[in-house]
Amino acid sequence: MSDLAPTSGGGAAVRTDADNRYKAVQRKLKMLNEAVDLAGSELQMLLRGMQANARRAEGMAVDIANAGLDPVFVEMTQQVAVALGGSAQEVRMLHETAQEVSGLAHDARRTHARLYEGLDTIRSGRRERTPKPGFFAV
Repeated sequence: MSDLAPTSGGGAAVRTDADNRYKAVQRKLKMLNEAVDLAGSELQMLLRGMQANARRAEGMAVDIANAGLDPVFVEMTQQVAVALGGSAQEVRMLHETAQEVSGLAHDARRTHARLYEGLDTIRSGRRERTPKPGFFAV
């Protein structure tokens, strides 16, 4: 039996809507970054567990061989160890991708702030309503 248990309610980790105001976009980028960081941490724990199980399966194959049991069981146990090792490599690549996405989300948030924070400050400080984007487009 597995020790894996879901840690979230499922569904989208970061909910989205049509609100594209500066502060809303900043909040969404921050939530994305946090969600991907959390996923990366969980992937790291999964990776360690898979590597430990692969080592355990290899050791068990040796023990089965030393006990003089049918070589079929040794071969099957070795195949499980190899499969776990291969799966761990894929989880490692997924973890690296999650780290990359987290960094890109952080960079996007900084770039968005650099480009639009001043404009948001000006627009937020006005009492008068300002035209929506695209109002002046011909």
